Amino acid sequence: MPEEIKQWEYRVQTIGGIFGTRDEAIESTLNEWGEDGWEVTHVYTPENSGKVTIVAKRPLTRAARRERSMPS
Repeated sequence: MPEEIKQWEYRVQTIGGIFGTRDEAIESTLNEWGEDGWEVTHVYTPENSGKVTIVAKRPLTRAARRERSMPS
């Protein structure tokens, strides 16, 4: 039996501002995403921005696939 290829959906968000990013804001975002099933894969700071970019993934579900295919 062939192994099913896992499909993912991704999410990218940059938070913070020129004065930096509070740890509480990062923690809050990560906790919220974790509750929704997102797994963070990368966190980085664009050079000299004071911001943090978070990249996450979660398995692509039929419901999410359907939602994406519906016209806006």
